Parts: sequence; C-alpha cells; structure tokens
Amino acid sequence: MELSLDLNKRYTYADYYTWWDNTRRELLDGLIKLMSPAPAAQHQEVLLKLSSELYHLVKKNKGKCKVFSAPFDVRLPKNGEREDNRINTVVQPDICIVCDPAKIDRRGCLGAPDFIAEVQSLSTSKYDLTEKFALYEASGVREYWVVFPSDGVKVFLLQPDGKYDEGTVYETGTIPVHIFNGLEINLEEIIG
Repeated sequence: MELSLDLNKRYTYADYYTWWDNTRRELLDGLIKLMSPAPAAQHQEVLLKLSSELYHLVKKNKGKCKVFSAPFDVRLPKNGEREDNRINTVVQPDICIVCDPAKIDRRGCLGAPDFIAEVQSLSTSKYDLTEKFALYEASGVREYWVVFPSDGVKVFLLQPDGKYDEGTVYETGTIPVHIFNGLEINLEEIIG
C-alpha cells in the first residue's frame, strides 16, 4: 500500500518514521525526495565491493567505527535538535561509516557520519553532486566519496573552515581512506 503524501508539504522525522509502505524516501529540509527504484546491477556490485572493503579495513585494524550500507537512516539535525518532531532531514547514503558509538541507535544514525560514499547512477548523479554535497558539507561529514562505477572516485575532504576541498579524482591505483590514517583501498577491487 502506497501512502498519499503531499510532496510540497514539510515533514519531520516523527512523520517519516510512521510511513510503513514500500516506497523509499529521504527528507531534505522537511521536503520528501522520492528515491529511484532498485539501482542497476553495476551500482549494486560496486556498492557491495566497497562496503566489503571498508568493513574488512575496519575489522582488520580493530577499529571502533561501524560501516553501514543503504537502506540505513541517517538523521541530520540542525542546531543540536534531537527530538524526532524537530529533525527534518533524513537521508539513506549508499555507504556510511560512523566512528562515534553514541550516534548509533536502533533506528540508524543521529548526527553526521564520519564518512559517506554515494555510488552514482543516471537518476541520482545530479542530486548527489549538488543537494547531498551541500547537505553533507553543512552537516560536517568529514569525508565524502562520489563513486563513478566505470570511471573512478572523487574524494572530498572537509576543511577547517567547514567547506569541502575541490576534490581529488582517483582513476587507478589506491585511494587513501582519510578518516583512517594511513589506510587505503585498491580502486581495482571496487570498480575493476
């Protein structure tokens, strides 16, 4: 059963949490963003490979961080708000890493993850590179990867001024995972 929701109305996480139909949505500043149907096989393959690499990297190094893949709700409150009826931004990044266990609860993550990766598809590319880019930057996500399944990865790092750098493109070789000092992933393991 699909709910009939007004796409021009603003909602909160308290509303979002009551929507128990099969439609995937995100909330950006209270407005509903409908998510596309199941991604292409290549998207899912890259997502699985990258998630696995990151998980094994954390596990091998006995890290306290946790790796999550979509669907996984990340609530991004403004001004320290923690009440469900005050939070109006909820996203489901393809992959996120949360290193502060206090941010993880039974419903997902409350606060900015340390790392987010979005795997590109035709239907999400503009959204990931504009609206989500600005949202992740403003929320304080330290490292943001935009993964192009056939071409490589562009990595943005949050700078001391709270803005992302211009990004570094990786098309071959290894990619440093900056939130883990000195650790890296072989690009060919992800998109090869």
